[in-house]
Amino acid sequence: MATAEKSGEIAINMLETKASTKGKAPLLNSSKAFAVVEPPNRGAKRGIAIGDFFLRLCALGAALGAAISMGTADQLLPFTTQFLQFEAQYDDFDAFRYFVISLAMVTGYLLLSLPFSIVCIIRPLATAPRLFLVIFDSIMGGVTIAAGSAAAAIVYVAHTGNPNTNWLPICQQYGDYCQSASGAVIGSLIAGAVLFFIVILSAFALKRS
Repeated sequence: MATAEKSGEIAINMLETKASTKGKAPLLNSSKAFAVVEPPNRGAKRGIAIGDFFLRLCALGAALGAAISMGTADQLLPFTTQFLQFEAQYDDFDAFRYFVISLAMVTGYLLLSLPFSIVCIIRPLATAPRLFLVIFDSIMGGVTIAAGSAAAAIVYVAHTGNPNTNWLPICQQYGDYCQSASGAVIGSLIAGAVLFFIVILSAFALKRS
């Protein structure tokens, strides 16, 4: 009888041990169950956002420099008389006036877009600010290229003239004026190219989400 009672107690203790072990198992693994796994592409998206920010600064500098260079393009020839002045300014051509207005608008947009780019760095998985930037970067890139192309046509005629219409090149007399206008056109094309490269990077980041 004593042996049977001991064997019964041993069996009961073994059952209690197994039950307690089964009850504690989920508690031991609870930290693993609630662990937050970081997405594998989070670091890549943050790297793209950082590159976007620095490229945006480059585009801002190029657009601002182009607008200032064209807006300050002015030359007065030395043989100006009291009654007759030979002066060239940017607003003598409608294409140059459109260029300055467009590049000033693009510069303002790029400046306002920097906080959105910083948000993309802090929250690389957020799609709303990146989508906003893609849409408006595409629009401003098109505006920049259009303004640069229109100004480039005027600069080309100013350098080479057009014998079919008897348009003489004016850059032989207005050298500084043409140099400033040419530099502004180059800066605008660089800004447009950088903007479209930013659009490609942002689209690639959205595709990975």
